[in-house]
Amino acid sequence: MPVEITWWGHATCTVEDSGTRVLTDPLFARRLAHLRRRRGAPPPPAAALADLVLVSHLHADHLHLPSLARLTPGTRVLVPRGAVRQVPGLRRLRQLRQLRLTEVVPGDETRVGEVRVRTVPARHDGRRLPFGPRRSPALGFVVEGASRTYFAGDTGLFESMAKEVGPVDVALLPVGGWGPHLGEEHLDPGRAAQALARLGPRSAVPVHYGTYWPIGMDAVRPHEFHTPGAEFVRQAAVHAPEVTVHLLRHGESVRTGGAGAEGAP
Repeated sequence: MPVEITWWGHATCTVEDSGTRVLTDPLFARRLAHLRRRRGAPPPPAAALADLVLVSHLHADHLHLPSLARLTPGTRVLVPRGAVRQVPGLRRLRQLRQLRLTEVVPGDETRVGEVRVRTVPARHDGRRLPFGPRRSPALGFVVEGASRTYFAGDTGLFESMAKEVGPVDVALLPVGGWGPHLGEEHLDPGRAAQALARLGPRSAVPVHYGTYWPIGMDAVRPHEFHTPGAEFVRQAAVHAPEVTVHLLRHGESVRTGGAGAEGAP
């Protein structure tokens, strides 16, 4: 049975596997601080329907309180250890929306329906910037059902990536950011292609690019905003030619990880 991946923009994806819907880093806003949504309409209400929500780290574009408030009451949400203490708004959501918040660290496993979710490390500053010195881990997740889907969150390359993540069939990898120069704790198209070579999945979907951009900057350097996905396809063909890369439009889906996989707009 193939898994179905829908990319809603930025790091927000729905992974449907074995009858279970898993939503990653929900961000449904038209604007976030200095960032404005430049591609794709905000996701429809159905995008907020999930059996489990994964939050990779505490940055506001990944742990976005207004977007979490759109979840169905009682939805289970995995957040990094320390999140509830560092982000008081999570406590309010737990009270007002009855969200079931579970703090996790690398090595934890969570079962929902017919899938198991493994929490794995990421190389990224996971704090709720710019507030305070306390740290929470940045995380990745592997959703294991009929297929094994790796959601990397935000991460750089790290030596033990393949060992920590383990075998996967599908990789959802960030390939961009807010500007032309990304630090070592991010994957750009070239480093994301190197991650593919290490992980060895059958297929990949680039995310975390081409959705939000600083106000005014898209007029100055538009190519930096538009090109990371296509550049990742090019780099992947060099570093990991055996991996099939699905370059999705906002709101588009692909079925992969099983016989007869096909795209589905």
